[in-house]
Amino acid sequence: MSRRQQALDAAIRVLGTHGARRLTHRAVDAEAGLPAGSASNYFRTREALVEAVLGRLIALEQQAWAEVATDLGESGPIDADAFAAALGELLRDLTGRRRVITLARLAVFVEAAVQPVLRTGISDVRADLEKQGTEWLRRLGSRDPVHDLWGLMALLDGQLINQCTTPDPAFDPEPAIRTFLRGIVR
Repeated sequence: MSRRQQALDAAIRVLGTHGARRLTHRAVDAEAGLPAGSASNYFRTREALVEAVLGRLIALEQQAWAEVATDLGESGPIDADAFAAALGELLRDLTGRRRVITLARLAVFVEAAVQPVLRTGISDVRADLEKQGTEWLRRLGSRDPVHDLWGLMALLDGQLINQCTTPDPAFDPEPAIRTFLRGIVR
């Protein structure tokens, strides 16, 4: 792994464990175990650092969605229960093993509210997700896959935020997801 990559992964850990206020070049160097000044050599400003973190988070999120795509297959009808199981597994992973990444993603989204360059990156990812997600919902039987996708995404994001902020050891996102998915194909 390159030092640049080490710095980005360390920045994600800083964001996901300490929040955006603690994200500094110095904190990234310390978290990564890199010599002082390393992060600032790669990312001259804090804004450049956050923009690069967004790029890394996008890559990680695309990997996570690729796992869902594998579970759902490339063609043919999608069963609501199988879809709910795949999304439930994703959410348990994002609030468990990948919790720090999820919290970093949320921190970057807050930064995007005041940094237009971040909104552009997020918009591009949303467009890709919309293309893939609407196809899944079309295969499920949705009559309005674009509208239904953003309702589903709101449900998933709400579950992520709730579980990250007030963790429940018995967290099971599947019943709500299953109910939503069955509701859009009636």
